[in-house]
Amino acid sequence: MQLSQKNIDDIIEVVRLAGSKEILPVFRNLLPEQISKKSKQNPRDLVTIADHAAEKFIQTEISKILPKANLVGEESVAENPKLLDLIGTSDMCVIIDPIDGTGNFATGLAVFGTMVAVVIRNETIFGLLYDPIVDDWIFSKHGEGSWFVNSNGRPSSIQTRAYRPHYNARGFLALDDYSANDRSTLYNGFASIAQIHDIRCSCHEYRQIASGEADFLRSFSLKPWDHAAGQLVLKEAGGWAAVDGLMNYKPSLYSGRMIAASCRDLGEEITQISSTLP
Repeated sequence: MQLSQKNIDDIIEVVRLAGSKEILPVFRNLLPEQISKKSKQNPRDLVTIADHAAEKFIQTEISKILPKANLVGEESVAENPKLLDLIGTSDMCVIIDPIDGTGNFATGLAVFGTMVAVVIRNETIFGLLYDPIVDDWIFSKHGEGSWFVNSNGRPSSIQTRAYRPHYNARGFLALDDYSANDRSTLYNGFASIAQIHDIRCSCHEYRQIASGEADFLRSFSLKPWDHAAGQLVLKEAGGWAAVDGLMNYKPSLYSGRMIAASCRDLGEEITQISSTLP
């Protein structure tokens, strides 16, 4: 199974429509009863009516574009975890995160996005990182670089910035996901880094690194909708990514921490810093 340029153009248009029809109309207009928690174990893991509506819209429309592909959405997996098995076993699978950064979205913070990855036999061959607020996106097709496109449709090639040592680097850590003790340990372990941020949105973390605005990220978990699209975009922009800094990423890997960086040298520095941390 292959992915044509028309397929790519159609997928991008579907995601843009989901943003304008299902996401933006309720942004900063959500009622309390339209926001819920996915689990008692993690009260910060929120879902809204917009997550469900956008995922349903994207799945319905992509099934028309790629009728033989299996579709795996974050909210669908929350209801049926067995869907995850499709990622590693399908000839073609589409992984969808309708609103990455739901916590930000639910509280009215404009740092969220939609992520879509097309995976063929457990290898990501297309990734899309879309920002509904300004209607721009970054996309990559395997072997063809990474491209930023603004709302008027003009693409421009993007590239990670040149190596900066960790003590001059700007990066992302998901500090809020850790216990208080582990958070303190992690923060102290990264004390030599110039700038540490926690923006609660993988979509914009990958966008920032791929476009040369930041230097690295270290993830808390390896959920496929958080990384399948982003790591391809980053690598195609000249960056580097590996699970725990050691293992090549596969969308079917669900255990470990993603370490992603503007280049291998910095990635290896972050791996060394991370090796004894939670």
